[in-house]
Amino acid sequence: MNKRFKITRLNEQGEPTLTLKECQIFFATQSDFEYKESYTASSKEGVHMTLKGDFFMWQVGEVEIPFRMFDGEIYVAISDDVIMEKMVALAEGLQAEYVEG
Repeated sequence: MNKRFKITRLNEQGEPTLTLKECQIFFATQSDFEYKESYTASSKEGVHMTLKGDFFMWQVGEVEIPFRMFDGEIYVAISDDVIMEKMVALAEGLQAEYVEG
């Protein structure tokens, strides 16, 4: 089962402070990421669902892993240790923390 984590940086009032502009600049320095304004997921049965939003798509071989920016935080589902390692590195690069949730 996947666990959901978020990358966050909070101000003194406990509000998230990551901005889309800041994240776009940061992820532009990551050669294996691409920014997209939507994400399409497909099931084995051929059902397709498109979500609109701000996504930083991580390309790992033939697989794309979505990191979604929402309300000043970045969310990702962790299904493998390699995704966890990448998330930890991204949080460090953004001078943020990561928490389950």
